[in-house]
Amino acid sequence: MPGNILIIILGLIVYAVYLIISAVVFLIQPIVIITIICGGMLIIYQIYSNLYFNSNDFKNIKDSIKDHTKNCNELNHHIEELKCSYVNIKSYDYGESHLYDNSNYNFKRKEWSKDFKSNLKHNCSATVCKNASTQPFKYLCKYFDIEINEETLSNFESVLNDFAAAEQGKILLQNERDLILNNISNSIPILIYSFSKNKLIKKLGLEAIDLSDLYFPIYTFQYVSPGGNSSSKCDIKLNIENLDKFIKHLHDLVKFRKSIEGQRALMTSNLREIIKIRDNYTCKKCGLSINDEKNLLLEIDHIVPLAKGGITSENNLQTLCWKCNRSKGSKVEARQIIFNMEKGIIDKKKL
Repeated sequence: MPGNILIIILGLIVYAVYLIISAVVFLIQPIVIITIICGGMLIIYQIYSNLYFNSNDFKNIKDSIKDHTKNCNELNHHIEELKCSYVNIKSYDYGESHLYDNSNYNFKRKEWSKDFKSNLKHNCSATVCKNASTQPFKYLCKYFDIEINEETLSNFESVLNDFAAAEQGKILLQNERDLILNNISNSIPILIYSFSKNKLIKKLGLEAIDLSDLYFPIYTFQYVSPGGNSSSKCDIKLNIENLDKFIKHLHDLVKFRKSIEGQRALMTSNLREIIKIRDNYTCKKCGLSINDEKNLLLEIDHIVPLAKGGITSENNLQTLCWKCNRSKGSKVEARQIIFNMEKGIIDKKKL
């Protein structure tokens, strides 16, 4: 009798296991089928997209926009060059050393790990760190050894001019790329345009656009307690808004030469826009305007470069398209200056 019961129990266990396995197979089977179908469709789509990007139709489309592609890529390179503009200011160099903790107790001193070394960071007391947060420009000049003079002001104005052009250029470049894609969208298969847009952009030869603002320099005041248990820091990011304010701060402190006092203007975002409006958003060299090219990047240029003794004044500023400004470099355009003098645009005494 006990043997029969054992057989019955074993039979029930086997039957239960069978039911469980059957249920799992029943549940998994649709998932497996769906996975196989999706995987197959993905493989087929990859083959289809590769065939399309190697087809004559796509090559013809790519050839038809090659001039626009080249222009976009050149503008992208120009914007990256503008981002490299900087003023070489840094904290005092106190030398190098290594700190070792040989205390008898197992102190974690977790804040010590935040005490990194950088030319853009100044280690300071808690008081200095707090004061830097309330008077950032004053302490930036004091502890990063920024001399308050005309040359420094001109350097920061140049940085602002380049950074402002870079920020505007990123937007215009993105718009121009979107316009190119929109113009060819009807010629591109909808599956490719919808699901492989990034690959399409790459295959067309359009380079990636860096839309980040990581190039803005950040100056840091860092306090770490001797015990390593507390810390604080103040970051001063020289973005467009802060550069505008910092330039005005420097201007109020600089003692200008009498020869230019009253003639000099500040190269701020507002002045940049005033010059563009005055020149009707038109390049003074090639005559190209935003009416000709909707996404044309216009820059503000010193007719007589600062390196040649020119100053920042409305009479010595002009609007140039990015290509003309890029090709000009630091040359003095003598013919343009003479022409402007004859027309009364530039007062010779103010140069």
